[in-house]
Amino acid sequence: MNKTILITGGAGFIGSHVVRLFVTKYPDYKIINLDALTYAGNLENLKDIDHLGNYNFVKGDIRDTEFINSLFEKYQFDGVVHLAAESHVDRSIANPLEFIQTNIVGTMNLLNSARNIWKDNMEGKRFYHISTDEVYGSLGKEGMFVETTPYDPRSPYSASKASSDHLVRAYFHTYKLPVVISNCSNNYGPNHFPEKLIPLAINNIKNSKPIPIYGKGENVRDWLFVKDHASAIDRIYHAGRNGETYNIGGNNEWTNIDLIHKLCEVMDSKLNRPAGTSAKLITYVKDRAGHDLRYAIDSTKLQTELGWEPSLQFEEGIEKTVDWYLANQEWMDHIMTGDYEKYYDDQYVKR
Repeated sequence: MNKTILITGGAGFIGSHVVRLFVTKYPDYKIINLDALTYAGNLENLKDIDHLGNYNFVKGDIRDTEFINSLFEKYQFDGVVHLAAESHVDRSIANPLEFIQTNIVGTMNLLNSARNIWKDNMEGKRFYHISTDEVYGSLGKEGMFVETTPYDPRSPYSASKASSDHLVRAYFHTYKLPVVISNCSNNYGPNHFPEKLIPLAINNIKNSKPIPIYGKGENVRDWLFVKDHASAIDRIYHAGRNGETYNIGGNNEWTNIDLIHKLCEVMDSKLNRPAGTSAKLITYVKDRAGHDLRYAIDSTKLQTELGWEPSLQFEEGIEKTVDWYLANQEWMDHIMTGDYEKYYDDQYVKR
């Protein structure tokens, strides 16, 4: 194999799309997918490629220092694409320590292991850390986040990701570790765990259940189709400049309530329901603590320097997303019942 690359969190929503892209696009790469298979890690996301010869899955926890060190010693990775993270804001408010352990300590373990095996020869090596636009805090009605926007995290989740970003940069400046970082806006698309807004709303609409909306639904997010994010990660990993940060955005700003109304229209059409049926399910709930008003990403640097741009606008992307969920009810059923957790035992432990 030409290169051996570690992708952490590769059984998750974004990670599974990145793993699939790297495995299929680069058959001469050996891809090691490391995932702890916590609630959001689902190997069913990758069952179409898990038979391929250049793909290996390893179950493990990035918080386990000895395990991470042994993994790097065994595989002598040429590169790391680090996606593994606790990422749900509500969960971070309820249990912030878990986010500190995974997002900060886990990242430190990976950085230290990479530094140790690359210290004598960093030529051709790369540590790519994937982060979030939430580290920048909240915007008013104007302006966009750029790579030099000062950090201003507002939740335990975004604070833990900001901390890990700083550590990655520190390893670049202190130890000359070849790193790149990207900060991305909200993702949507197939395989998204249904605690997040869009898959939750799709599932609730299909089953005629209330669609919960925080506050008045006025919070604004920039939405990016997950496969476009994966293509940006591919481009940055292979062509980004060491020590640089690249913002990845979809140029698709929507208030939560407008997004849900659009989704309701699509669902009514797909389910052959009278127009306005799904919108009646909208239910306003108490706003989230520290809820950022608006995120918006300026990805000009990525577009001009590396030639990337999103392939889909939201209207087309949400149609594709709804079609996928409606065609993959078994996947959703396994999520809702917890049966998806059995896939690892069936496919790996019992082999």
